[in-house]
Amino acid sequence: MVTNKTSPLSSRAALPDPQVQLGDAAASRPLLGLVLGLVGVAIFSGSLPGTRVAVSFFDAGFVTFGRAAFAGLAALATLLIVRCRFPRPHVLPLFLIGLTLVFGFPGFMALAMLTLPSARGGVVLGILPLATALFAALIAGERPSPLFWFCALAGASLVVVFALQDGDVGLQTGDAWLVLAGLTAAAGYVLSGKLTGQMPGWEVISWALVLMLPAALAGTVWFWQDWYVEAPLEPLVAFLYVGLGPMYLGFFAWNAGLHLGGIARVGQVQLLQTFFTLAIAWLILGEAVPYQTWGFALAVLLVILAGRKAQVK
Repeated sequence: MVTNKTSPLSSRAALPDPQVQLGDAAASRPLLGLVLGLVGVAIFSGSLPGTRVAVSFFDAGFVTFGRAAFAGLAALATLLIVRCRFPRPHVLPLFLIGLTLVFGFPGFMALAMLTLPSARGGVVLGILPLATALFAALIAGERPSPLFWFCALAGASLVVVFALQDGDVGLQTGDAWLVLAGLTAAAGYVLSGKLTGQMPGWEVISWALVLMLPAALAGTVWFWQDWYVEAPLEPLVAFLYVGLGPMYLGFFAWNAGLHLGGIARVGQVQLLQTFFTLAIAWLILGEAVPYQTWGFALAVLLVILAGRKAQVK
């Protein structure tokens, strides 16, 4: 009788190689980071259409501070439920994240829109990924390759040309506010992505919002009007969305994507935000979207896909 015995050596050979598994997992991280970044951008893209619906009933000042207060209260409730301890060593970066993303970017953008057409705001979405890559190199120590910088410049140029194709290209005072809006947002994204390497991304945005909550509540009370209690359903839902979505939940996916895929690389996904916003405005507000818009969007997508192959150390 012949017995079929497997030697210990052959048994070990049949086991999966841990190094191969780790290599596969590491290879999938950049792709997962891009997917999560895309989810975050999709949520951010509803901010402008949602704000337009909200300000049809509420004052713009109330929407600005109220959305931050609503997001801050949601963040505080989340942290209390999960029982997270206050991250004392990270107070300064969290405060800077809140200052740049909760008040800095929306505030500077609002000042710019007082004197500039809304299409001009698309310039920020064009330069923002490039500015994010620059801050990632300066603050986070990332080193993109020349191919990456070429793709980043090409994508930014496409979005800026698209945003200005029907507008005045002359410099105006509001353009300075646009530049500040882009710089503050880029700095906030890089600080968030860097800090996500030391604590979960959802905690980063949660604590940043909680630190800004006193100022947000004060502004909400200042702009409150008694007749807001009679708000119609559509502006109310839009107000709740811009507070809970782009101001809070969108950063769950965005911060995780920046950490997994690299700040500079995933930041380029935001080049698509202009076109996502137009698509949402088309679906919700019925605004027309010209055919050339989709051509620009396809060109930007091809640039992003080409940049995905570029090396970033």
